[in-house]
Amino acid sequence: MPREGNDNGPPRERPVYYAGHMVLGLLFVGLASISWGTTGAVMTLLARETGATPLLVGWARLAVAAPCLVVAAVASGHLAARRGPAVALPWGALSALPTFALLGLAMALYQVCYFTAVSLTGVAVAALLAICSAPILIALLAALFLGERVTPAVRASLAIAVVGTALLVVGPRGLGQISARFGLGALLALGAGLSYAVFAVAAKGVLARIDPLPVAAATFALAALFLSPVVAREPSPWAHLGAGWRLVLYLGVGPTAIAYVLFTVGLRRVPATAAGVASLLEPLTASLLGVIAFGESLGAAGAAGALLLMIALATLALAHRARA
Repeated sequence: MPREGNDNGPPRERPVYYAGHMVLGLLFVGLASISWGTTGAVMTLLARETGATPLLVGWARLAVAAPCLVVAAVASGHLAARRGPAVALPWGALSALPTFALLGLAMALYQVCYFTAVSLTGVAVAALLAICSAPILIALLAALFLGERVTPAVRASLAIAVVGTALLVVGPRGLGQISARFGLGALLALGAGLSYAVFAVAAKGVLARIDPLPVAAATFALAALFLSPVVAREPSPWAHLGAGWRLVLYLGVGPTAIAYVLFTVGLRRVPATAAGVASLLEPLTASLLGVIAFGESLGAAGAAGALLLMIALATLALAHRARA
């Protein structure tokens, strides 16, 4: 494995990425991102066809995905045990329990904020605001709580993203035509991005000690537990979920459990920067579905804002590559 050095310490190993592995890795990451991009559209269809609320859909997604990820984590643990020392399961690491509680809470809040935002603003706007704001918010939180330096590239990305967000919110309506409903939805979409950013920053230390699959299994199981009271408060929840069980099953298994496994496998085969660029397929997919399938319109200002958000993400990704 090639090694690289700097003036501040000994040479360190630099990972080698082979062409065949990278193509397969990018395919996995791309498929996961496209799958994630369909969640808002599925939420909209469930609301139309069954009357299920965003809270109920968010809980159902977690409740279906959690056992799938637990099974995948246990299977992965058995395979790892055959190759070497067993990795401690997250529920056995008592010192990490507060962090896992925070991860579960952040994931639960993401479901609430994102699916409610979709119902208030539409698929395209909610997805673009939530998904594109998350990496930039992660950079800011990492600077505040992990001591990571805010580089000029991060500042530039933040400035571009702020302008893009403003244009996207204004969209085809004009500044004076933004309703309270739409404004609340935009804030909730940004809240979803912040929830995911909290999840990512909090998971950083845990992922250094525990494999991603067990972390995901514990996170989704706790998130489903935190949202369980929603089921008791909802009128006829099982009737709503039963009427749309195919969409619920797809939402929990496809864009959640399988997509996470695909992303994890793909991420090990490609540089993080390449994975970040491929992940732009998520907001692109969501936006296209919103426009094509549901007749949503971003308007000229909204389209410019969406482009600026993606430019902000690309700037951030290229900056990480340059630092690496």
